Amino acid sequence: MNNYISAKAAATKWDVSNTWITILCSQGRIPGAEKRNGKWMIPADISKPEDGRKKKKSIPPDTKFRFIDLFAGIGGFHQAMRFLGGECVMAAEINQACVDTYNQNFTTSEGFVRGDVNQIDPLEIPAFDVLCAGFPCQPFSKAGQQKGFQDEKRGNLFYRILDILDAHPEAQFVVLENVRNLADKTENWEIIHTELLKRDFIITKDALILSPSDFGLPQIRERVYILGIKRDFCNKVIQEQGYITKEDLKIEKYMKKCKIGDALSILEDDVSDDYLITEEQSLMISAWDELRIGTGIKIIGFPIWISCFGIGIEDDDELKKLLGYDEMPDWKKRFVEKNREFYMAHKLFIDEWINRYDMTNRIKLYQKFEWNCGEDVKDIHGAIIQIRQSGIRCKRATYFPSLVAIVNTPIVWDKKKGAFRYITPREAANLQNFDQRYKFSGTDKQIYQQLGNSVNVRVLKILCKNLFELRNKEE
Repeated sequence: MNNYISAKAAATKWDVSNTWITILCSQGRIPGAEKRNGKWMIPADISKPEDGRKKKKSIPPDTKFRFIDLFAGIGGFHQAMRFLGGECVMAAEINQACVDTYNQNFTTSEGFVRGDVNQIDPLEIPAFDVLCAGFPCQPFSKAGQQKGFQDEKRGNLFYRILDILDAHPEAQFVVLENVRNLADKTENWEIIHTELLKRDFIITKDALILSPSDFGLPQIRERVYILGIKRDFCNKVIQEQGYITKEDLKIEKYMKKCKIGDALSILEDDVSDDYLITEEQSLMISAWDELRIGTGIKIIGFPIWISCFGIGIEDDDELKKLLGYDEMPDWKKRFVEKNREFYMAHKLFIDEWINRYDMTNRIKLYQKFEWNCGEDVKDIHGAIIQIRQSGIRCKRATYFPSLVAIVNTPIVWDKKKGAFRYITPREAANLQNFDQRYKFSGTDKQIYQQLGNSVNVRVLKILCKNLFELRNKEE
């Protein structure tokens, strides 16, 4: 009786994926393979079969390509690929609110959006040329525990991408996007590089970390882009080089710096009063601007925390003891010292200001203020403002902070209304370079979250256009 090994052991022995072993067994291409208790067992003495899968010729540059949209969200990838002439043959997204929005704007050749990628049989996916995936970022995000590929659920979704590639040798390109933290750990990048190389994809030499602001688009949003092309399909220069560089992608010619005021270009003219901030929020913004002007400080190089002023306390040591100064990290000690100095230098003005606005009885976030505009912004109405747990933060109107999945919507001054307001979902969509005809569904909160999880369409258009041009056009 022959000795048998598991499919996993065979995959390791032959340096292929488990999915490919399953394909070989199901097609009867491994003599003697048996299915036992739902798992394939392989004769130990069998040699690795030849890879008989047919590879289709490279697509001429002037014809459409087919792509799949994994972890599709609300279709950032779909917009970029469609603009470049692509046809979506399959999309998958687990969040129903995102699916509802996706369906309002796009169709796939299958006519529906699939759900959990873990539940999709790679062999049942239609043939495609480009795999797009903004795979879940939680394993790598600073907001998560940063387990990376050790994350038992979300991190392993990268391996589902690999399973799909194994089942589709016709795939020519991979386009992946994730948070920049993915590249902070060398082992994460090494896993990605090694696994795609095993599948004969040539990818970027280093992690490609880019932000829309690098291209003159007014949003700071650093992301890692992983771009790959199958060796058989790329031009001779890339084949011989063995990797893709920024120069190959011609990124430099698209680079452009944002200027102060550029961020305001995404604002709409007529906005509903529904987006006005509350009277108390407006009062607190104005109050802090009054303090900034009244104390004559043009550049504030630290966050102002009322709790560190030491109101009513004459002795510095007493204040430090009250605040637990000795146990603080050095950066926090510096903030305490600077706040105390600031308060003592402007005590008369600040005491009157605090009483007038009843600041010590306000919620904690109204008792903190950050002015990150230097001398470039003379009037707070020209700043971009966020009300965060860390306080009221004012930044230059050069670019918006990164849209995030948790709702922390930026505030701007609306000249037409003469009032502060939140940016609208449409304006948030402008930051992500979504088409003006794009339709949203769900609540504003859901829309902000969906856009915060999405990709920047313009950046993808640039990267993918130039990636596709690395094909061997002689085929």
